[in-house]
Amino acid sequence: MTDDCIFCSIVAGDIPSRTVYESEDVLAFLDANPLAPGHTLVIPKTHHERLNDLGDGLAGEVLGTLNALVPVVENAADAPASTVAFNNGPEAGQEVPHVHGHIVPRFEDDGGGPIHAVAGARPDLSEEELDDIAERIRNGN
Repeated sequence: MTDDCIFCSIVAGDIPSRTVYESEDVLAFLDANPLAPGHTLVIPKTHHERLNDLGDGLAGEVLGTLNALVPVVENAADAPASTVAFNNGPEAGQEVPHVHGHIVPRFEDDGGGPIHAVAGARPDLSEEELDDIAERIRNGN
């Protein structure tokens, strides 16, 4: 828990939220600045800045909660689909430095694009560059 983290303050009960799910380790609540009706955030209750800072058990609980809530949120918002995403680090658009997954209900003609639209122009990578990146990922570096 950190004193200057808005999500830690929500977990502590210092800031109110519209909580939709709570377990011992995970909290889910409506986004205060929603992109769509029903936009829900799922967070670990303990402070971790990046998704890769979570241990396997807690990561599994966060992702499991997201998985369970997706159809519930879609149904509550009468949405035929949703975008589920994490912004992992400030360069990726993470505005609150506390892990949080988004469930954003989506509607036909809502003006939102696919996840591929997030990064702007696509890189022009050669076969060799793709092979090199794949190899580095396989080797864990």
